[in-house]
Amino acid sequence: MASEGKNSGTGRHTVNIGVFIPGDCQVLDAASVDIMGSISYEWLVIPLEAVVDLAPSVKIRYIGSVKAGEPIALTANESIVATNHYNDPEVAPGKLDIVLIPGPDPSKGFDQGGLAWLASQANTEGVDILSVCSGIFLCGEAGLLKGKTACGPRGIQDLIRSKGYGEKELVGHKYRWVQDGNFWSAGGITNGNDLVAAYSRASPHHFPRPIVEIALEATDVGDRDREYKKGQWAFTLTMVFNVFRAWLMRWTSRYSLACSDCSDCRRSCC
Repeated sequence: MASEGKNSGTGRHTVNIGVFIPGDCQVLDAASVDIMGSISYEWLVIPLEAVVDLAPSVKIRYIGSVKAGEPIALTANESIVATNHYNDPEVAPGKLDIVLIPGPDPSKGFDQGGLAWLASQANTEGVDILSVCSGIFLCGEAGLLKGKTACGPRGIQDLIRSKGYGEKELVGHKYRWVQDGNFWSAGGITNGNDLVAAYSRASPHHFPRPIVEIALEATDVGDRDREYKKGQWAFTLTMVFNVFRAWLMRWTSRYSLACSDCSDCRRSCC
């Protein structure tokens, strides 16, 4: 186990989680961490001794390339306050059990110091890395994909492959999430919920299974199949069809506006 694992004086197991956002990220990606927060002693509202005694304490830190107390930009005009800069001793390798990587804007560059920090975390015994959506690019730049089977968003598998990260295989076209050793990766956005649910079920050393199931039932996640029911061709066709619909609506709207501007229109232009 990477961290000390016990709350001083209580004997309760402690799970230390870092949400790593060196630039910006998608709100829904980052929100998947709340599933693990919901497995915690701090969140549980069932006043049964057996449940309370079994639940771990979950400590979550939000780690960025900004100083503690400064905002980290999220989508939907939201932000989150950083609890730590990645160089802070409290989040050094060996202090965390889990590092969750919500998806950033992949078109932006990544902080080199942050990439080195992430690589060190991944190479620390007992630390698990959970990548959500475009977090796969951050992990790839940090060298975490080398020799690994990985997911990433199903619509951009070729783009991920073109980066030359050295992955063994990309399976994001058919799976919502996949595990390879201590590296877990999800497909797009809310597939992060499926990944965190699966990880929590597979990690009884952190999260006792009965407590996990209580939390998943309460948050109503974790019941989707790992494999997509809609195939890749159907997914692509749906996207292309709706792009065409959008183009058609835009063209129709422009035509209608142009026609309404005619002050003496006898429909000779129609």
